Amino acid sequence: MGVQDLLKNLLDWVANLGFWGPVAFIIIYNLATILFVPGSLLTLGAGVIFGIVWGSIYVSIGSVIGATFAFLIGRYFARNWVAKKLENHEQFKAIDQAVSQEGWKIVGLTRLSPIFPFNLLNYAFGLTNISLKDYFLASWIGMLPGTILYVYVGSLIGSLAQLGMGGRSRTTVEWLFYGIGLIITVIVTIYITKISQNALNQKIK
Repeated sequence: MGVQDLLKNLLDWVANLGFWGPVAFIIIYNLATILFVPGSLLTLGAGVIFGIVWGSIYVSIGSVIGATFAFLIGRYFARNWVAKKLENHEQFKAIDQAVSQEGWKIVGLTRLSPIFPFNLLNYAFGLTNISLKDYFLASWIGMLPGTILYVYVGSLIGSLAQLGMGGRSRTTVEWLFYGIGLIITVIVTIYITKISQNALNQKIK
Protein backbone atom coordinates (compact mmCIF):
# COMPACT_ATOMS: atom_id res chain seq x y z
CA MET A 1 0.00 0.00 0.00
CA GLY A 2 1.40 3.40 -1.00
CA VAL A 3 1.33 6.57 1.06
CA GLN A 4 -1.54 8.00 -0.98
CA ASP A 5 -3.68 4.91 -0.44
CA LEU A 6 -2.87 4.95 3.28
CA LEU A 7 -3.91 8.60 3.56
CA LYS A 8 -7.16 7.90 1.71
CA ASN A 9 -7.93 5.04 4.09
CA LEU A 10 -7.22 7.28 7.07
CA LEU A 11 -9.51 9.97 5.64
CA ASP A 12 -12.28 7.39 5.19
CA TRP A 13 -11.77 6.39 8.82
CA VAL A 14 -11.89 10.02 9.97
CA ALA A 15 -15.09 10.65 8.00
CA ASN A 16 -16.84 7.90 9.98
CA LEU A 17 -15.68 8.93 13.45
CA GLY A 18 -18.33 11.55 14.05
CA PHE A 19 -17.47 13.80 17.02
CA TRP A 20 -13.91 12.47 17.22
CA GLY A 21 -13.23 12.99 13.51
CA PRO A 22 -11.65 16.45 13.85
CA VAL A 23 -9.43 15.29 16.73
CA ALA A 24 -8.20 12.27 14.76
CA PHE A 25 -7.64 14.42 11.66
CA ILE A 26 -5.52 16.95 13.56
CA ILE A 27 -3.40 14.18 15.09
CA ILE A 28 -2.90 12.55 11.68
CA TYR A 29 -1.91 15.90 10.15
CA ASN A 30 0.57 16.44 12.97
CA LEU A 31 2.22 13.09 12.38
CA ALA A 32 2.27 13.59 8.60
CA THR A 33 4.06 16.92 9.02
CA ILE A 34 6.68 15.48 11.37
CA LEU A 35 7.25 12.42 9.14
CA PHE A 36 7.75 14.46 5.93
CA VAL A 37 4.47 13.25 4.39
CA PRO A 38 3.06 15.86 1.95
CA GLY A 39 -0.09 17.38 3.38
CA SER A 40 -1.88 18.29 0.14
CA LEU A 41 -4.05 15.15 0.04
CA LEU A 42 -5.04 15.55 3.69
CA THR A 43 -5.87 19.21 3.10
CA LEU A 44 -8.04 18.36 0.10
CA GLY A 45 -9.67 15.61 2.17
CA ALA A 46 -10.51 18.11 4.89
CA GLY A 47 -12.51 20.09 2.34
CA VAL A 48 -14.43 16.96 1.36
CA ILE A 49 -15.16 15.86 4.93
CA PHE A 50 -15.57 19.09 6.87
CA GLY A 51 -16.30 21.79 4.27
CA ILE A 52 -14.46 25.05 3.67
CA VAL A 53 -14.75 26.74 7.07
CA TRP A 54 -14.18 23.87 9.49
CA GLY A 55 -11.81 22.14 7.10
CA SER A 56 -9.61 25.25 6.98
CA ILE A 57 -9.69 25.52 10.77
CA TYR A 58 -8.72 21.89 11.36
CA VAL A 59 -5.96 21.94 8.74
CA SER A 60 -4.63 25.20 10.13
CA ILE A 61 -4.48 23.75 13.64
CA GLY A 62 -2.92 20.49 12.48
CA SER A 63 -0.34 22.08 10.22
CA VAL A 64 0.87 24.78 12.60
CA ILE A 65 1.12 22.40 15.57
CA GLY A 66 2.93 19.84 13.42
CA ALA A 67 5.27 22.53 12.10
CA THR A 68 5.96 23.65 15.67
CA PHE A 69 6.77 20.12 16.84
CA ALA A 70 9.17 19.71 13.89
CA PHE A 71 10.75 23.09 14.71
CA LEU A 72 11.33 22.03 18.33
CA ILE A 73 12.71 18.65 17.27
CA GLY A 74 15.09 20.36 14.87
CA ARG A 75 16.22 22.84 17.52
CA TYR A 76 16.57 20.62 20.58
CA PHE A 77 16.59 16.92 19.69
CA ALA A 78 17.89 16.38 16.15
CA ARG A 79 19.99 19.45 15.52
CA ASN A 80 23.05 17.57 14.22
CA TRP A 81 20.95 15.37 11.93
CA VAL A 82 19.11 18.36 10.46
CA ALA A 83 22.35 20.30 10.03
CA LYS A 84 23.89 17.38 8.15
CA LYS A 85 20.85 17.16 5.87
CA LEU A 86 21.17 20.85 5.05
CA GLU A 87 24.95 21.23 4.80
CA ASN A 88 24.87 21.24 0.98
CA HIS A 89 21.51 23.01 0.68
CA GLU A 90 22.39 26.42 -0.81
CA GLN A 91 18.79 27.64 -0.66
CA PHE A 92 18.66 27.13 3.10
CA LYS A 93 21.96 28.96 3.59
CA ALA A 94 20.39 31.98 1.92
CA ILE A 95 17.24 31.62 4.03
CA ASP A 96 19.32 31.33 7.22
CA GLN A 97 21.14 34.55 6.37
CA ALA A 98 17.85 36.27 5.59
CA VAL A 99 16.21 35.08 8.83
CA SER A 100 19.12 36.50 10.82
CA GLN A 101 18.35 39.89 9.25
CA GLU A 102 14.56 39.91 8.92
CA GLY A 103 13.32 37.18 11.28
CA TRP A 104 9.61 36.34 11.13
CA LYS A 105 9.12 38.10 7.78
CA ILE A 106 11.19 35.45 5.99
CA VAL A 107 9.30 32.61 7.69
CA GLY A 108 5.98 34.10 6.64
CA LEU A 109 7.11 34.73 3.08
CA THR A 110 8.44 31.19 2.59
CA ARG A 111 5.10 29.86 3.85
CA LEU A 112 3.29 31.87 1.18
CA SER A 113 5.33 30.29 -1.60
CA PRO A 114 4.44 26.75 -2.76
CA ILE A 115 7.99 26.15 -4.01
CA PHE A 116 9.83 26.11 -0.68
CA PRO A 117 9.80 22.61 0.92
CA PHE A 118 7.34 22.94 3.81
CA ASN A 119 8.26 19.86 5.87
CA LEU A 120 12.02 20.32 5.56
CA LEU A 121 11.83 24.00 6.44
CA ASN A 122 9.97 23.17 9.66
CA TYR A 123 13.08 21.41 10.90
CA ALA A 124 15.47 23.84 9.23
CA PHE A 125 14.03 26.90 10.94
CA GLY A 126 14.91 25.23 14.24
CA LEU A 127 18.57 25.84 13.38
CA THR A 128 18.05 29.59 12.94
CA ASN A 129 17.91 32.25 15.65
CA ILE A 130 14.18 32.96 15.28
CA SER A 131 12.10 32.72 18.46
CA LEU A 132 9.41 30.06 18.85
CA LYS A 133 6.69 32.71 19.15
CA ASP A 134 7.69 34.51 15.96
CA TYR A 135 8.05 31.20 14.11
CA PHE A 136 4.61 30.02 15.26
CA LEU A 137 2.76 33.22 14.34
CA ALA A 138 4.55 33.75 11.02
CA SER A 139 3.98 30.12 10.00
CA TRP A 140 0.32 30.18 10.96
CA ILE A 141 -0.46 33.40 9.10
CA GLY A 142 1.71 32.52 6.10
CA MET A 143 0.10 29.11 5.64
CA LEU A 144 -3.51 30.34 5.79
CA PRO A 145 -3.98 31.38 2.12
CA GLY A 146 -2.70 28.07 0.75
CA THR A 147 -4.69 26.13 3.34
CA ILE A 148 -7.95 27.84 2.42
CA LEU A 149 -7.30 27.31 -1.31
CA TYR A 150 -6.67 23.57 -1.00
CA VAL A 151 -9.60 23.05 1.36
CA TYR A 152 -11.81 24.96 -1.06
CA VAL A 153 -10.66 22.76 -3.94
CA GLY A 154 -11.33 19.68 -1.82
CA SER A 155 -14.86 20.87 -1.11
CA LEU A 156 -15.43 21.07 -4.88
CA ILE A 157 -14.24 17.48 -5.40
CA GLY A 158 -17.05 16.29 -3.17
CA SER A 159 -15.92 12.66 -2.72
CA LEU A 160 -12.94 11.05 -1.02
CA ALA A 161 -12.90 8.41 -3.77
CA GLN A 162 -11.95 11.11 -6.32
CA LEU A 163 -8.97 12.46 -4.38
CA GLY A 164 -5.72 12.18 -6.30
CA MET A 165 -7.45 11.23 -9.54
CA GLY A 166 -6.47 13.02 -12.74
CA GLY A 167 -8.72 14.46 -15.38
CA ARG A 168 -10.41 17.14 -13.28
CA SER A 169 -10.36 20.59 -14.85
CA ARG A 170 -9.07 23.36 -12.61
CA THR A 171 -11.31 26.25 -11.60
CA THR A 172 -10.59 29.91 -12.32
CA VAL A 173 -9.93 30.47 -8.62
CA GLU A 174 -7.31 27.70 -8.62
CA TRP A 175 -5.49 29.15 -11.61
CA LEU A 176 -5.63 32.59 -9.99
CA PHE A 177 -4.06 31.31 -6.77
CA TYR A 178 -1.43 29.33 -8.67
CA GLY A 179 -0.52 32.45 -10.63
CA ILE A 180 -0.28 34.50 -7.44
CA GLY A 181 1.81 31.73 -5.87
CA LEU A 182 4.25 31.82 -8.77
CA ILE A 183 4.60 35.60 -8.53
CA ILE A 184 5.14 35.38 -4.76
CA THR A 185 7.78 32.69 -5.26
CA VAL A 186 9.78 34.90 -7.61
CA ILE A 187 9.50 37.91 -5.29
CA VAL A 188 10.43 35.90 -2.18
CA THR A 189 13.41 34.29 -3.91
CA ILE A 190 14.76 37.66 -5.07
CA TYR A 191 14.12 39.20 -1.63
CA ILE A 192 15.87 36.40 0.27
CA THR A 193 18.80 36.40 -2.14
CA LYS A 194 19.23 40.16 -1.76
CA ILE A 195 19.10 40.06 2.04
CA SER A 196 21.49 37.11 2.32
CA GLN A 197 23.92 38.77 -0.09
CA ASN A 198 23.83 41.99 1.94
CA ALA A 199 24.49 40.01 5.12
CA LEU A 200 27.41 38.24 3.46
CA ASN A 201 28.86 41.54 2.23
CA GLN A 202 28.67 42.96 5.76
CA LYS A 203 30.59 39.96 7.12
CA ILE A 204 33.27 40.37 4.45
CA LYS A 205 33.69 44.01 5.38
